Amino acid sequence: MSQAEKISVAEQSCRAELRSPPVVIVGAGPVGQRLAAELRCHDGEREIVMFGDEPWAPYDRVQLSSWLAGKAPESEPASEDAHLRTCLGMSIIAIDRENRQVIDAHGIACRYEKLILATGSSARVPPIPGIRLPGVFTFRNLSDAQSLKARSVSSRSTVVIGGGLLGLETARALHRFNTNVTIIEASAHLMFNQLDRECAAQLEQHVRELGIEVITSARVKSILGETRMEGVLVPDGRFIECDTVVMAAGITPNVQLARDCGLNIARGILVNDQMQTSDMHIYAVGECAEHRKTVYGLAAPGFEQAAVAAHNLSGNAADYTGSLTATRLKVIGCPVMSVGDVETEWPRRELVYREHSSGAVRKIFLDGNRLDAAMSVGAWDEFSRVQEAVRMRRRLRPWHALRFRLTGTLWSGEGEGGVAGWPAAATVCNCKGISRGDLTRAVDQGCIDVACLASQTGASTVCGSCKPLLLQLLGAAEITPVAAYRTLTVTALLAALATLLWFSPVSLPYVDTVQASLRFDVLWRNSLFKQISGFSLLGLSLLLAIVSVRKRVSWLHWGSFDGWRVAHVLAGVLTVSILVAHTGFRMGDNLNFWLMLVFSGLLLAGAAVSAVVGLQHVLPITLARRTRELSIWAHVLLLWPLPALLGFHVLKTYWY
Repeated sequence: MSQAEKISVAEQSCRAELRSPPVVIVGAGPVGQRLAAELRCHDGEREIVMFGDEPWAPYDRVQLSSWLAGKAPESEPASEDAHLRTCLGMSIIAIDRENRQVIDAHGIACRYEKLILATGSSARVPPIPGIRLPGVFTFRNLSDAQSLKARSVSSRSTVVIGGGLLGLETARALHRFNTNVTIIEASAHLMFNQLDRECAAQLEQHVRELGIEVITSARVKSILGETRMEGVLVPDGRFIECDTVVMAAGITPNVQLARDCGLNIARGILVNDQMQTSDMHIYAVGECAEHRKTVYGLAAPGFEQAAVAAHNLSGNAADYTGSLTATRLKVIGCPVMSVGDVETEWPRRELVYREHSSGAVRKIFLDGNRLDAAMSVGAWDEFSRVQEAVRMRRRLRPWHALRFRLTGTLWSGEGEGGVAGWPAAATVCNCKGISRGDLTRAVDQGCIDVACLASQTGASTVCGSCKPLLLQLLGAAEITPVAAYRTLTVTALLAALATLLWFSPVSLPYVDTVQASLRFDVLWRNSLFKQISGFSLLGLSLLLAIVSVRKRVSWLHWGSFDGWRVAHVLAGVLTVSILVAHTGFRMGDNLNFWLMLVFSGLLLAGAAVSAVVGLQHVLPITLARRTRELSIWAHVLLLWPLPALLGFHVLKTYWY
């Protein structure tokens, strides 16, 4: 069946008489579809008619940049619900509020019981001289994407106006066609509303390394050309040659339909906490709606608004109090994440972790001791959980803050039971706004693999970064052995057994006579030998500390971390051996006793960490996590008094 025939069938279906006025949704984008799905969940018998002005089947607009970059487009699965009618290619041009009906482009009226406007937004086109020249494109829908994809085949140089989320996604997609791409951003840095200057600088460096030019703090003064585009001019006089310009400088809510029928309008269609407009029979959701002076340009807030509107339309009380803005972008291998208000100027504590080897930067912002916002450039596996913690303003304990400063993570694991232990409202798939509760319901209904969860909920169908979390939820996450796990385990056990001998009655005896052929006690009686073993211990202690220093000092980043870890454990065994030569398994008295107690505790804690790492693929997950966490903390805490005790020990030895 051709597209025209499909439209004709849909048109006839939508004009069919219904027994009672339906709920009418104007807009078949992601938010309109989510609203229809939510309404069907509340009342499967309710008649719903959804109008879409585009001629093709509903699609996921979030995937447009991926499609432009070459990924095959995916339509939303067609609904088999007889009570939902989707009318494609049928624009609504007027709303008759008095008679409670909408009128399409053919002049046909459709009555409604309740009307929901999900008309979305359009690309903001600033009044730049030359904006009407051939070669200027917007990028908001599939038509734009098709036109831009056709243009990219012949384009050799493209300017993207706007360095926000959409601008970077567009630049990423177009750069794959061997096109020279330049991003021009009016603000001081890229992603101005989501990142601070430091994180944006790291992102800009990555974008430049990909071959994409970036110009910030500049506006396009004019687009030059007569019969064809020649380039753009910026205020400082620079001329940037190009044959294509893409507008990605923000959005303009589609409010004309609401304005024409007399609804209250500001930047968007004004709505209350129930998502009602100034007409009690009309609701608005998504990018066309303005709630408490805010228009959200992201899909996730629209999904939340759709859920609230569906509750109220079904006779249930629900209030929308605003959304926590969270964005994720992957610029060819560089994940960028932001959640919460990162621009707030009131006093907040900022914690930073920098991974020098990869260039990753992670930041969290605390209001008192509660998580208020977070951002990162580079991979951050626990970001979904961070997002939920910011949403709920969860309390951050001192040990969480210390762990973040040392390792860049807030939690030792993904929580009790992994993702299954997260709150039901916690977002697992940020791209589609899918919560842990949504996924658990799908599992309860029979989903046993990621493919089924993707089909039922849409999770992992956009960027795919949540697939490991889906595997964990399904209990299918495979824990593979670490490199050289046998060496780690055996050496750790040997070190632990040797260290435990200090706490036993066993000690190497002093020789009673000088005539003995084997005088091993010379090792701790002779001053020279004592100094050799003592300074060897001091040197090994410093070497053992390099494993943690390696994470933070750029010139130490040669070799694999697995190799450094094995070397660390082997050095620990060597330390035990030298310690035997230095003490003969004696704990000593007073200062020496406390020094030996700390030293042996450090060795035991380190051995426990290494053994758990080596055996984590066979141990119960909870046991492995808890043992490793406790051992690491014991190791860290025992390190604090060691320098002071060693210093006093050396001073005592040479002073007295």
